[in-house]
Amino acid sequence: MNLTSLALCMMASATSAFSVIKAGQKVPDITFNTRVRIESDDENPFDWLARPTSDYFAKKRVVLFSLPGAFTPTCSSTHLPGYENNYEKIKALGVDEVYCLSVNDAFVMRQWGLAQGLTEDKTIGSLGFTQVKLIADGAAEFTRGMGMSTQWDKERGFGERSWRYSAVINNGEVEKIFVEGETGAPVQNSGPDPFEVSDADTMIEYLESAIKTGRSQP
Repeated sequence: MNLTSLALCMMASATSAFSVIKAGQKVPDITFNTRVRIESDDENPFDWLARPTSDYFAKKRVVLFSLPGAFTPTCSSTHLPGYENNYEKIKALGVDEVYCLSVNDAFVMRQWGLAQGLTEDKTIGSLGFTQVKLIADGAAEFTRGMGMSTQWDKERGFGERSWRYSAVINNGEVEKIFVEGETGAPVQNSGPDPFEVSDADTMIEYLESAIKTGRSQP
């Protein structure tokens, strides 16, 4: 085994060490390195800011959906647009915020949002966009902690990415999670990229049912 193969095996072993998160469990306690808008006339008026998980999830009921990559076909044509177009409807169903997460850096995520036609929030200190907020998990730390890391090095040349899923997170605890694929877990170097249960319509159906059963309070 050469050094490259050994390194890939070690990485796959490390990412598979986390089991898929389940309802009732807390999301990973990590720090996201984000870009925050500052007062500046520069064409890129942002600076680095460390944001803990609690900034996104504490004392809120949020919808999080995660996808393999910015600018990729299904993510751009269907997954993100579905949530963006239904943003107000989702919030009206007892949700405080909607987040889209990907293992990409903050620069890529912003440019993807702009390319998708999302309206940028130019308020100082904003999270980037006025509706769906994009979270860059550049080092895959959150993704690994969720048990959703997958290697797509041989199949697509992506390297480490997030498996596709969606979840309702209530005060930092998973209330409901939808994981793509028959196994209910990431598939390493998967040929297919299933997209059947993490879509906005499925999420809306769940949120509507949660209201009927009294599970919609943060």
